[in-house]
Amino acid sequence: MNVSATPALEARDVHKSFRAGRIVSTVLDGLSLSVDAGELTLICGPSGCGKSTLLSILSGLQPADAGQVSALGQPLDGLDKRALERFRLLHTGFVFQGFNLFPALTAYEQVALPLGYLGLKRDTARERAEAALIEVGLQSRMHLRPAELSGGEKQRVAIARALAKEPALLFADEPTSSLDAANGQMVIDMLHRIARHHGTTVLCVSHDPRLIGHADRLLTMEDGRILEDRRTPPKVVAKPTGTSR
Repeated sequence: MNVSATPALEARDVHKSFRAGRIVSTVLDGLSLSVDAGELTLICGPSGCGKSTLLSILSGLQPADAGQVSALGQPLDGLDKRALERFRLLHTGFVFQGFNLFPALTAYEQVALPLGYLGLKRDTARERAEAALIEVGLQSRMHLRPAELSGGEKQRVAIARALAKEPALLFADEPTSSLDAANGQMVIDMLHRIARHHGTTVLCVSHDPRLIGHADRLLTMEDGRILEDRRTPPKVVAKPTGTSR
């Protein structure tokens, strides 16, 4: 499902290295990539192949050493720190392995907090936050804090927090690696539905083989380059009938 002729994400001849003393490690080696809008794209490969670094560069969290990167048709290379932060606020959502939740805030407050930075009216922010939590099956637990939630529920709060912003781009870094099979499958299904039903471009880095069957596109990386790029057969995503803690 391509919702736009313009690639949602594009990298051209991107290089990235890290230095530790006298040792320089090349992480991305002249990588080029174009990601279509409204699809779930999965990047997989062995540890240290550059997956998370690529996701970080495409999302504007860190710069490339060389090459060109654009998101939603906007070149990221020429943006200063403040402009990049504004771009991420307006257009991106993030889901990480470690959930990144505030211990003192309820699930509802976690989701509503970034909406305040968007300048939304309080009623609009409340409606969006509640709708996102309902979508991920947490309507009865939105007033609980992280210590009162299971790992799967914490990750669903993180997904709701990203979803409530209505981002064009959603970046997920190992979103299922700390979850059991049932909750991991639920998170995978949610990411797929977000791409399908919201038209969001979802870029996911993962070792989880279950994600392969849900991705529209599978990119296999090794040694800082893309070795394989293939489409996967479309899969129908059903609405959830229940949730698991």
